[in-house]
Amino acid sequence: MDDHVYKQVRLTGSSTESSDDAVRRAIARAAKTLHQLRWFKVVETRGHIENGQVQHWQVTIEVGFTLED
Repeated sequence: MDDHVYKQVRLTGSSTESSDDAVRRAIARAAKTLHQLRWFKVVETRGHIENGQVQHWQVTIEVGFTLED
């Protein structure tokens, strides 16, 4: 295994469907401009309630990616 140096960024994704979908949306969007994404960690999960129903999931994640040479 090669030695790696990682950089981390914090992202918040949102979804009307689920917390998993919110994570997937955040990662998919980040992948458009960040390369070598390697891992993520869920930092916080919260949501928006309207009329007694969950309307949006909001999930904050830390994403790590390998720095390029």
